[in-house]
Amino acid sequence: MRRPTASSAWTNLHLEWPTPGGFPSRFATARTCLLFLLAAGASSPVAAQENELIPGVELGFIFEGVYVPPIAVKPLTVAGADVGLAREIEGIITRDLDYSDRFQVRDSLPPALGGEGVQYALWEQFGVDWVVTGTIETDGLGGGIAFSVELHDIVFGSLKAAATFPLPARDHPDFRLAVHSVSDALVGWVTGDRGVAATRMLFRMRAFGEENPNLTEIYVVDFDGENLRRLTWDRSTVTSPTWSPDGKRVAYSSFKADMPRIYELNLEDGQERLLVPEGHGQHDSPSYHPDGNSVAFTIVGPEPEGLFTYNIRDGCCLKYLGGGRFNDLQPNFSPDGEWLVFVSTRLRFSTPQVYLRPLAGGDDELLSPFRYGEGGFFTDPDWSPCGDRVAFAGGIGSRRQANRYHILVAKLEAGGNRLLQLTQEGNNEDPSWAPNCRHIVFTGERSYGKGVFIVDTVTGRTRVLVANVEAEDTDWSPWLAENGVVR
Repeated sequence: MRRPTASSAWTNLHLEWPTPGGFPSRFATARTCLLFLLAAGASSPVAAQENELIPGVELGFIFEGVYVPPIAVKPLTVAGADVGLAREIEGIITRDLDYSDRFQVRDSLPPALGGEGVQYALWEQFGVDWVVTGTIETDGLGGGIAFSVELHDIVFGSLKAAATFPLPARDHPDFRLAVHSVSDALVGWVTGDRGVAATRMLFRMRAFGEENPNLTEIYVVDFDGENLRRLTWDRSTVTSPTWSPDGKRVAYSSFKADMPRIYELNLEDGQERLLVPEGHGQHDSPSYHPDGNSVAFTIVGPEPEGLFTYNIRDGCCLKYLGGGRFNDLQPNFSPDGEWLVFVSTRLRFSTPQVYLRPLAGGDDELLSPFRYGEGGFFTDPDWSPCGDRVAFAGGIGSRRQANRYHILVAKLEAGGNRLLQLTQEGNNEDPSWAPNCRHIVFTGERSYGKGVFIVDTVTGRTRVLVANVEAEDTDWSPWLAENGVVR
């Protein structure tokens, strides 16, 4: 049997509000919700408290016995390759396994475990369930690397899986990404769920060395916080970067031509194009349809303003989805492309709320919690790639008074309209799901500074991805490499 370990914890909040029940009508429409609240009478404003950002929500901890198996990476052997290369690959794999939040990674291995082969009895005494071994060979010509990996199940004393992965040369820009994909395979061999180390994150921030805080650029960083680099050089205000479904393009909004427009950067050749040439007003918050053939985005002023879609494959067909006198912003497609989640100020209390919209027709559904007269601020919705949850940021109380928001997750198909609160300190915004539907990247502020963070929705473990930066608008990529081969 696997050895029991300490239990994990996360914050679980329960919220009930009137709903006719059933997906997608499990959430009350804006009209139904507002009529109900007006009939019930307005309540007096309540200041946000440290332990209860959302009045009416029960805040507490639930401890679950989540088993986290111990794993060790045995020093890699070298055949025709330098020892430094082996140690580098070994370090990347070890850190990836730790950051997967699926294992207890054991280091400081006793000398007795470093010999030839795998001594299952000795490893069991050391208290591990899994051992990774590997051999590195180079072709001696173009610098290509063959990385042979084995995963050993210590509990059952057997070889679980083995494969050889081709890696590019050490000085290739995608070398680390290819190694990350080997880590993802290891996670998959143990858990059945592929890891997400072979991914990257987008965000915007003021360019290094730039004094004007209004001039922001897009940056990208690897899953482990390495390889931070700048993607745009607009010397303007750049907002809302987002990955294309194939991970080869990035769409974003920029003020570089005075009126903000949406552009697309091809990451393979560095070419850029105006993505949506049609339309009036200011274009912002692009979101790719899952098929990659169209985008949803926001147009602000003059009327009509609100949510639009545009066929980027054929370069035509600007379509108005609606908006009106209120602001509909930040659209994001569901994984099946049949729904949008977005932000709207239609309740007229200067309190943006999160809604769902069926693209085939039907009423919008209020997703975020709302209490008449108490304000609130809920933004940055992102639909889980698995389709069952939506993450967003916010809290009750005016933005100026509270200035403190948390990352919340709505479980769309769970009864009782339950919300899960993933953060407990500081200010937290801009959540974006990993392709494994388990981790979320977000921007935040702690007592020790601002930065970009990643939280595991199962264990609650949070780590710093990029420290000491004032970042916004994070977006997690799809998988960018598999089996050592970059897409």
